[in-house]
Amino acid sequence: MILLDALSWIGSHPAEFAAALQQHLLMSAISLAIGLLIAIPLAVLVLPSRLGAGLTVGLVNAVRTIPSLAILAAALPILGIGIVPSIVALVVLAVPPILINSLIGLREIDPDLIDAATGIGMRRAQILWRIRLPLAAPSIFGGIRTAAVQVIAGATLASFIGGGGLGDFITAGIALMDYSRLLVGAVPIALLAIGTELGMAALERRLFLEKTA
Repeated sequence: MILLDALSWIGSHPAEFAAALQQHLLMSAISLAIGLLIAIPLAVLVLPSRLGAGLTVGLVNAVRTIPSLAILAAALPILGIGIVPSIVALVVLAVPPILINSLIGLREIDPDLIDAATGIGMRRAQILWRIRLPLAAPSIFGGIRTAAVQVIAGATLASFIGGGGLGDFITAGIALMDYSRLLVGAVPIALLAIGTELGMAALERRLFLEKTA
């Protein structure tokens, strides 16, 4: 019955629901893109040094243990309210899985293959783009897949500082003790997370597993 009430509310307020969904997806997409731009170059940068890689992984894992709500609260005095501090917190969620998986993928490449490429005169940049990154791509994609699900789920908290998104319906439902309104936000977020996981898993099989079969 409550779920039917939630569906009825969406049907009665399609523009409001669509705007919240668009904001949620926009925050998630921007955060994931920024996470990619930070994590993959950082993985390449620290790759030659085991100490540097270990310290970097330890640092990002330490930051990841900080609750997203605490990061939002810390960013609030500096960045104010709205979408910007929300994206900052989501980037913190996105970077660790992409960085760790990128390092794993880059490190697992056969050293003999790198030595052979060096022996035929390939430069470091050529080895990176033609050998390291293509071979590490499945592992990197796995990190992106994990980060995408975490970011979509974590974007719920943006509503606490005026970031908008589907989380607004959850906070409104809690404040008003209106469980149908709460489900207007909770159910689509769950479906988005599940759909993202299933969709990226299918894409991963198509891109990588089917080619090796």
